[in-house]
Amino acid sequence: MTSLPEPSADFTEILSLIARARQRAMQTVNTTLIELYWQVGEIISRKIAAAEWGDGVVPQLAAHIAREQPGMRGFTARNLFRMRQFYETYRDQEFVTALLTQLPWTHNLIILSQSKRPEEREFYLRTAIREQWSSRELERQFKGALFEQSILSPAKASAVLKQTHPEALGVFKDSYLVEFLDLPPGHAESDLHRGLLARLKDFLIELGRDFCFVGSEYPLQVGDRDFALDLLFFHRGLNCLVAIELKVGRFEPEYLGKLGFYLEALDRNVKKPHENPAIGVLLCASKDDEVVEYALSRSLSPTLIAEYQTQLPDKALLQAKLHEFYQLNAADREDNV
Repeated sequence: MTSLPEPSADFTEILSLIARARQRAMQTVNTTLIELYWQVGEIISRKIAAAEWGDGVVPQLAAHIAREQPGMRGFTARNLFRMRQFYETYRDQEFVTALLTQLPWTHNLIILSQSKRPEEREFYLRTAIREQWSSRELERQFKGALFEQSILSPAKASAVLKQTHPEALGVFKDSYLVEFLDLPPGHAESDLHRGLLARLKDFLIELGRDFCFVGSEYPLQVGDRDFALDLLFFHRGLNCLVAIELKVGRFEPEYLGKLGFYLEALDRNVKKPHENPAIGVLLCASKDDEVVEYALSRSLSPTLIAEYQTQLPDKALLQAKLHEFYQLNAADREDNV
């Protein structure tokens, strides 16, 4: 009796081919569906604009589709009106329309319904595509006011980091949301550390798609002494190690010295020849932006200072601040004309 072959790399290769083919097929289906919704929305918009149809015709259209195509889902009156809104929102933004077919309809509806500005819609379209968020994670990022915070509080980085890793400013954030840890107000550093490890998948999603976990309390030996780095990651896009030190209090300038020491040890003893110099992130419970600016201005290490949030921010307050920010910018532009 001939025995079956043992699993091998050949099997893995075939499985990879199948997975890629299925992914392409799903993307093709999604593209076709989004294009269909766009075309339907265009027809409805044109007919109503030309007074050929009133709003009451749309429910009649939904009922007609249900009768003629009983297995066709997604063409309720409510969804048909959404298709019209979808088309009318993006029809004059050619640079954005190419992004729409790269996301499922559910994602597009979330962005369409929750964004208040064209630049906000584009931000979430591009970020959701890059990070490959689920619809649940996209909703979470809206609740966390990611767009507002990215405009009002860009990442705080040292001059060295801006020079050596300019693209890193688009990777790191000024604030990271860890509400999923359910930390009590008086939590200790060990609680934060343990919680992040227990919910590592969620933390990786919050950090960003290209982050890979390397180790916790990562051992570093310098001379005859042993040190332990809180968390060590690798970023595929930046091709470098990322050291994260946790602080449950406010940022203090002296923290940068220790982090710089860890980065030097990583670059000398851990970094591979083909990798870029390591980046350090101080993740604190709070920070004074002026103190941060002073501390980073003379830092000789590629470092960032960010804070972690244990609760969802007050989005209404951030939106009000963002509105004020745009008004001031508009006034400045008018003064300079």
